Parts: sequence; C-alpha cells; structure tokens
Amino acid sequence: MTAPLRPMMQRDRASAALGMVVERDEPGEAVVSMVVRDDMLNGFDITHGGFVFALADTAFAIACNETDRVTVASGADITFLKSTRSGQTLTAHAARRVRSGRAGLYDVTVTDETGAVVAEFRGRSLVTSALTSSLSTSSPTAGTVAPSASGT
Repeated sequence: MTAPLRPMMQRDRASAALGMVVERDEPGEAVVSMVVRDDMLNGFDITHGGFVFALADTAFAIACNETDRVTVASGADITFLKSTRSGQTLTAHAARRVRSGRAGLYDVTVTDETGAVVAEFRGRSLVTSALTSSLSTSSPTAGTVAPSASGT
C-alpha cells in the first residue's frame, strides 16, 4: 500500500511532468527519484543541469516543509560533479542540516543508479506565515507526483 502524498506534492505539476517519484517523505528528510528521458538531454547528449537542479529542488522542498507552515526556498546552489544520460535513474536525498527560527539549511545529494554522486545541492529555506492547510487538495490539471510503490 502506498502512502498518500501531501497536498503540496499532489499539486506539484512540474515534478509530475518530469516523472518524479517520492521515495521517502519524513520531517527534515526526503528521497525523490527520476528517470532521465531523451527530452531532458542538452546539445551534448547529457542530462541538462536544469533537470538535475529540479530533482534536487523537489527533494529539498519536501524536506523543508516539515511543519504546518508553508516553507519556501530563499536560495540554493548546486555543484555538478558527473554527467548522466538518457535512461539513467537519478535519486536526490535531502537532509536538514539546521533550522533556526524561520530559516533552515538543507543539503541534497543527487546520485545515479550506481550510487555515484552526480551533484551536491545546498538549499536555504524560509518559513512563511501561510498555513499548509490552506492549500487546496483538488486535482491538478496534469497528473500528480507518484508516491513510492513501497509507501515509504
């Protein structure tokens, strides 16, 4: 049985369109995977860095939204370490490093299917005054991000 996705991810049309799968969703930690498709390749026939960033950013968003308040990115940096190609599976593992007041710092490691590190991402978060319960749970217009088949 799969665990239900929270409203934030039910409404995330960008991550759904990229085929992202939420493997783990816990306070301060998240794992998200994505298979690289041909339409994600750049002119050198390798994965466009923007798609690697998007995967890391989604894992970061899940990890940093750990309270009943909407939390957004205040900034992020990425270092690309290894290129990947179509058909490879990328996995982003996000972990909280520190939260202090409304600010947070999260690190995300993106690996390929062999466990080789593809990129390192550092995200900075800001907790807003908006409540997550104010988000609509209505169906988005273009699918939803898939929960992991294992429900973890």
